[in-house]
Amino acid sequence: MSVRKIFYAASLVSISAVELTAQYFPDVRVVYAVLLPLIALGIHDVVQTKQAIKRNFPVIGHGRYLLEMIRPEINQYFIESDLDGRPFDRERRANIYQRAKKELNTHPFGTKKNVYEVGYEWINHSIAPVPASKEEFRVKVGGDSCQYPYEASIFNISAMSYGALSQNAVLALNKGAKMGGFAHNTGEGGLSPYHLENGGDLIWQIGTGYFSCRTAEGKFNPVAFEEKARAESVKMIEIKLSQGAKPGHGGILPKEKITPEIAKIRMVGMDQDVISPPAHSAFSTPKGLVEFIAQLRELSGGKPIGFKLCLGAKHEFLAICKAMMALNIYPDFITVDGGEGGTGAAPLEFSDFVGTPLDDGLYFVHNALVGLNLRDKIRVICSGKITTGFDIARRLAMGADMCNSARGMMFALGCIQAMQCHSNTCPTGVATQNPDLVKGLVVEHKWKRVMNFHHATLHSFVEILGAAGLSHPSELTPAHLQRRISSTETRNLGDIYDYIEPGALLRDSIPKPFQEAWLNADPEQFMPAQSRLKTMLK
Repeated sequence: MSVRKIFYAASLVSISAVELTAQYFPDVRVVYAVLLPLIALGIHDVVQTKQAIKRNFPVIGHGRYLLEMIRPEINQYFIESDLDGRPFDRERRANIYQRAKKELNTHPFGTKKNVYEVGYEWINHSIAPVPASKEEFRVKVGGDSCQYPYEASIFNISAMSYGALSQNAVLALNKGAKMGGFAHNTGEGGLSPYHLENGGDLIWQIGTGYFSCRTAEGKFNPVAFEEKARAESVKMIEIKLSQGAKPGHGGILPKEKITPEIAKIRMVGMDQDVISPPAHSAFSTPKGLVEFIAQLRELSGGKPIGFKLCLGAKHEFLAICKAMMALNIYPDFITVDGGEGGTGAAPLEFSDFVGTPLDDGLYFVHNALVGLNLRDKIRVICSGKITTGFDIARRLAMGADMCNSARGMMFALGCIQAMQCHSNTCPTGVATQNPDLVKGLVVEHKWKRVMNFHHATLHSFVEILGAAGLSHPSELTPAHLQRRISSTETRNLGDIYDYIEPGALLRDSIPKPFQEAWLNADPEQFMPAQSRLKTMLK
């Protein structure tokens, strides 16, 4: 029985009990002074639609907000600072909430960060800043082989599936994207009616399970793909090779979160966890991946096609690049996911110890494309704990064209980092299929918060850009960013990360950081070329 139903029952019993007792003990009516206000408060909580916690947990949900009010004093003396929370500290979460609600979004009394701590980073401002641009920066995604290029926002919703998220969460995210003019990645869980209902721009992600475009045996179904890919809302298609939070593992949807509708959309059963295969069955080699890109582009009618990966073995990415050049087929975009990325469910070891962090992955992918003179052909998108204007500026300076955010958008929906995404008990209705909890997330309020967060974060980015004396994101370079490497020394990221010159990988002398990976890159297979040679000699 839900908390809401318990409250209803308790309210009726309490009123009846007080009325009955009052007949014999008139003085007991004083209980009304306490009881009726609580009942009224509970009814108000259930009826209101702005706060999911209060709606799902009438009366007792106020405890969370009471603790929030006295939290600064408790934390300051007994628990933790605003910068200690993980994966997202309280200061960062509060910033998202404030922007989503269009509340006061300024910061008092100076930074709480230790600016002399090794690893602290900042962007250098200009003594001659320029006014913040009013231009809505867009990025064209789609090369010469693409008939329907897409003008994308530089900040979009990262991949989150229906199933991992509730239907109300998906509806709110998509309507926020529609009204705010940015894109919504479906995640690998399939193209659901809730992704399509509000008409927001979609990036349809195709994972190893081929949900929404699979055969009964779980293989890729080109007929089903073509039918859905040509939907007007689908602007781009992304092949998911791996995900930062659990690369090489495959997606996980616990059986507790599988409803008949989700099972129908994904074409799976309901009696066990849905675990996507670790690898694709539609291809098994770098050239096979590139040919699959061409196939999807043709089936979709010429829409932008790309792939997403968390960087692992570097020779494998270079093997894909060699396959592109050998076949003269190129993806329209590549999404680089960081090992620090989030997920609704993953083994601890994968979340903590598998996958290249975003900075290192982005640096390598960008450098590789530059070194092969492919950077102008392919857009680079990045994702992994991006929630502020500085996060965007930093990643664009390091080589990305666009950024995606998943957990930032979840916070905008009302997520409180309860860490119950995998258990179907998310108290805010964001990451659950429990209908009693899902009701707490009211789409007509939450989509506005998603849009507000997107708008305010981009505004912050544009202000940072102007403060640096720049007018366009393309002017950002690693030299604008500084990192403290000791208490008395700093270096710009252009010196820390050794960016190579265009065409450097096409010359006889390969830059040292790429030599071994380049030698092992084989467009015919993902196995290292040296290992293949040893196998052949045996």
